[in-house]
Amino acid sequence: MKKEMAIYIHQLKNWPHLHWDELAFNSLLSEVCHLQGKLLGKIELLGFQLKEEANLETLIHDVIQTSEIEGEILNPELVRSSIATRLGLNYSGVAHSDRNVNGIVELMLDATQNNNKKVSEERLFGWHAALFPTGRSGMYKIEVGKWRSGAMQVVSGGMGNEKIHYEAPNAALLATEMEQFINWYNEEQNLEPLLKAAIAHLWFITIHPFDDGNGRIARAITDRQLSKADGVNQRFYSMSTEINKQKKRYYTLLERTQKGNLDITEWIIWFLECLKNSILSSETIVGKVVKKHRFWVKYASLISNERQHLMLSKLMDHFEGNLNTSKWAKMTKTSTDTALRDINDLVNKGILIKAISGGRSTHYILNENS
Repeated sequence: MKKEMAIYIHQLKNWPHLHWDELAFNSLLSEVCHLQGKLLGKIELLGFQLKEEANLETLIHDVIQTSEIEGEILNPELVRSSIATRLGLNYSGVAHSDRNVNGIVELMLDATQNNNKKVSEERLFGWHAALFPTGRSGMYKIEVGKWRSGAMQVVSGGMGNEKIHYEAPNAALLATEMEQFINWYNEEQNLEPLLKAAIAHLWFITIHPFDDGNGRIARAITDRQLSKADGVNQRFYSMSTEINKQKKRYYTLLERTQKGNLDITEWIIWFLECLKNSILSSETIVGKVVKKHRFWVKYASLISNERQHLMLSKLMDHFEGNLNTSKWAKMTKTSTDTALRDINDLVNKGILIKAISGGRSTHYILNENS
């Protein structure tokens, strides 16, 4: 194994006393705070029901993306169902559930909805246990609901050609390291809240206290702090979505920062840029929610049955592939004749339109002008 004799920041004499140059990011921080306030002001105008919908959509993105960063692809339908159930929202979708999906959903909801509840060792253990309900990560048995007892390295490369990117603190130090972090996280009141989110993310991921799941829990800790910074227990922008878009940069900068000195200015600038982009991208989610609302206001009285309501809802959320008669029949558990009648009814009402391609590939799409 190619072992680099690196000195990591947690090995430095003054760790964990991180420092930064505020002048380097003051204008960026002000811009992000302005965008944050502007978004929350716009959200307030939506009203209760649409705020709930925007929160649901954002949480779905957050859960899917934080898992995808780690290479785990979740079923959007299961995620939507799990979150809607826990938020007490009506959702006529899949009835079955998945323990892994429910676990990450429970973690994210506890982190953001209970943002005034202090973080503790026991709470972090609960989050970790929720992530790994079987006590395994993939095929491998791991230590669940407690600090790791072994060494932790971040490694890439094939067998015999591995490269060590990072080595976390020795397991014997974890109790002390985490006590310091938890005390700071709960008690630090003087830092600007968004700056605290950036520091908390880096500090936790540097300690790397668990056998697995450290990235997801670091992002949950970040979301909890961002939720506190917003002053609400709902989410309207997804930091994990933006991190996933910049995943290569994320890991590169983490490695450079963890091998650097205790000046984390570059990390904070990247974090704030990432946060800025995630807030700007929230326009897409809010726009989708408003569009759905207007659609149902206009057409709710024209929907003839529950099958049509179900399929139109799916078309506006996460529909894979093209909608045709056989897919409608399969998804609504009805005959192709009934499916065709349902579809033709919606076409006649101007809600669906037949796509340009015909013949055996005939399929239908929502009327964008509806």
